Formats: sequence, structure tokens, C-alpha cells
Amino acid sequence: MARVVLKNLSKRFRSVVAVDDLSLEIEDKEFLVLVGPSGCGKTTALRCVAGLEEATSGEIYIGDRLVNDVSPKDRDIAMVFQNYALYPHMNVYDNMAFGLKLRKFPRPEIERRVKEAAEMLGLGGLLKRKPRELSGGQRQRVALGRAIVREPKVFLMDEPLSNLDAKLRVQTRAELIKLHRRLGITTIYVTHDQTEAMTMGDRIAVLNEGKMQQVDSPLELYSRPANVFVAGFIGSPAMNLLEATLGGADGDVYVETETLRLRLPPGHANKVRDRVGQGVVFGVRPDDIYDRSLGPAVGEGDTATLTVDVTEPMGPTVYVYLTAGKDVLIADLDVETAAKDGEPLEVVFDMGKTRLFDPETEIALV
Repeated sequence: MARVVLKNLSKRFRSVVAVDDLSLEIEDKEFLVLVGPSGCGKTTALRCVAGLEEATSGEIYIGDRLVNDVSPKDRDIAMVFQNYALYPHMNVYDNMAFGLKLRKFPRPEIERRVKEAAEMLGLGGLLKRKPRELSGGQRQRVALGRAIVREPKVFLMDEPLSNLDAKLRVQTRAELIKLHRRLGITTIYVTHDQTEAMTMGDRIAVLNEGKMQQVDSPLELYSRPANVFVAGFIGSPAMNLLEATLGGADGDVYVETETLRLRLPPGHANKVRDRVGQGVVFGVRPDDIYDRSLGPAVGEGDTATLTVDVTEPMGPTVYVYLTAGKDVLIADLDVETAAKDGEPLEVVFDMGKTRLFDPETEIALV
């Protein structure tokens, strides 16, 4: 196993900067997720680690070895692609064994590795089938098996679940997590799906326009986003972000919009007291807004009566779209809520969990 280190990695395609001065350390046995919108540079960064793209500048280390000038086959990595990339004329066994045969492994060793990987992935009874005879989930497991038999230092996975339907994606996601725990191989996993990132990663690195935005644990990213982009990208539904102004009265500090006036708790207020009278971006998660009639009692909360625009039943909860002047907020409320389209609803904001951002730099203030 090995840690992977990227130092000031950049990749340019003529005038387009795909990866911009990316520095990142992936620890040995860690499962790190690179996440961001399409075109943010996450796949390009992965391909640079694999050696499929040549870095314009910067250094890439696998273990203690600088691999910038090392060919992909000699980097001791295994990559799983989005489109499976199976050989259609070969059966499952031969697809999984092909890389080992090219490296002239002894036949008994090839058989041992393929059979172990097949049993691990539930492919034991499918070894004689061709890819066209397999379901999407089975093909993805074959692609994983082909990577596993290599017994590499590092797994690189490029959106491996994106071609699966929703139910199979959830199932395969759980299988991948268990597989990583069992094998303990350093893994870099690329996805644009922030739900995948939150459920799978030991840490998550958020990219946007080729630049690193934040690297942290899923809980820290969700609870303490470093900037407006991370706040709006991580979480489903996303954090509500409103343009506001800080007001002050009787020693208290308030977040004020066209229709809201919410008191900040002392911990927040003390950090932004010198900004009273200035603009901020106010962020609140949908699950930190409660139906006042249902509770629960929030220690440092504040209330507002807003108009319900639309309700979306989601089973155990209801997504309620609330109109606050020109702003629309999403609240993730208990299914017992009495919210009805077009009617007023008194809600409680858990102000201790809200966030404030600088409107110019978009960096977190609280």
C-alpha cells in the first residue's frame, strides 16, 4: 500500500486550465473522494495520477517514488473506468486475468487471484459468461475484479457507478465500502454525485474550476463549509444561501433580509460584530429549519412566519419551499407538519448551526 502526494499539480490544454496548482495528500489505506461539478478537473487530476495525462507542472508521488516520468503500467495502480472497458470477446475469467497474463504471471497464481476476487465480488458462477450476458452491476463488478487481481498499491476509480440505476448504485456503493475495508488499498474515487461522496469517503476533496475548495471529513464539509461554493454543493437539498445585512440592537447582532430578522447566538455574533451594517451571505441547512408547532425546542433558535409555496412529500420528511420576500428557502420538515401550499407557516431556525460568508470573497466568516 502507499500514500499518494500531489504537489502543485497543474494541467493545461492550450489555453484551458483543467487543474490549477492542486496540492493534496492521500494517506495510506485512505478512501479519498474527489468531487465537484462536471468540468471541474477531478477526472483530469485522476488521469494525471494514473499517467494517462502528462502533468504540465507539479509533482506526483506514489509512496516515496516520484512518478511524473514513470509509464502507467509501472506505477503499480489499477483503474476502474465509468464505461467498464471490458473486452467483449472474452469471458469474465479472461477479462479479469488478462492483465496478469500480459505480465507473465504463473498460471497457478493467476487462477488463485481470479478465483479469490470472483468469490469476493459474487462472480464465482459467472466466470464463463461474456460481458453481453451480464447486467450492468455484474459488468461493474468484473471491472472491479480486474483491478483487484492486480493487487496494486492504489485504486483509481472514475465515476464507476454513474451508469447504474438508482437502486443498483446504492447497493454497489455499499459493496465498494465493504471491499475497501477488507482490502485496505489506498483509493482515489472521482464522482460528481455529492451523495456518493458523503457516504463513501474518509475525506472529501471538493474541486471547482480546477482549484481545490476544501478537503475535510464528510461531517466537517457539511457542518463547516469553507466557502459559498462548498456550502451550496455539499448537501441534498443544498444549503439555503441568502443575501443579507448584519444589524445591531441592544448588544445583539441580527441577520436581516427583506422579510427576515434573525438574532445570531453569542458565539456567532462575537465573530462578526465589527461587520454590523455590512452585507453577508446567510446560509442555513434545510434540516436546521423546523415547524414551530412541532418543535423541537431549539436552544439558540429564532422564528419567522413565512408563506408555503410548494410541498414535496419524501416519505419520512417533507421538503417545504418557503417564500421570504424575493427569497425562497427549502425546509426539510417532519412528515407530521401541517404545512399547506399557499398558507403561512411559523418556522424555527437553529441559529447555532447557520453560517455567514463574506459576499465578496465568499469565504466563511462563521
